[in-house]
Amino acid sequence: MPEPETIFYDGDCGLCHRGVGFVVRRDRKAQFTFAPLGGETFGASVPEADRLALPDSILVLTAEGGLLIKARAACHILRQLGGIWAVAGWCIGVFPNGLSDWIYDRVAAVRHRLFAKPKGVCPVLPEELRGRFLP
Repeated sequence: MPEPETIFYDGDCGLCHRGVGFVVRRDRKAQFTFAPLGGETFGASVPEADRLALPDSILVLTAEGGLLIKARAACHILRQLGGIWAVAGWCIGVFPNGLSDWIYDRVAAVRHRLFAKPKGVCPVLPEELRGRFLP
C-alpha cells in the first residue's frame, strides 16, 4: 500500500472541518492523513518560504511530494476517493485552473462567515481514526 497523502486544513474554519469529515467518512482505503495548517507536521513537511505563500485552506501533499492547492487539491481529493466522487473531481477538473480557482477563492472569502468556527482544532475521534490525524 502506498504512503498516505496528507491533507492540511485550516483548523479555525468550519468548512474545512466539514471537508475533512467528508473525506474521512469516504476514504475507505485510508489514502489520506490529516494535519492542521500551522501544526508540527505542516511545519516539518513544507519549507517556510513555501508556507508563507500558501492560502489558509485545504492543501494536499501528494505521495510524490508535490503540493496541491485550491481547486486542484479539491479535485485530487475527490478523484482519490473513487466512485461518483472521482467523476465529480474529473468534471470539476475540466474547467480551466484560473476559473476553478476563482470560484474556490470566492467561497474561501466567505467561508468564515457561513460556517461556524469549530470548538476545537481536532474533534474527538474514534480510536481507529486517531492515527490518521497528525499534530
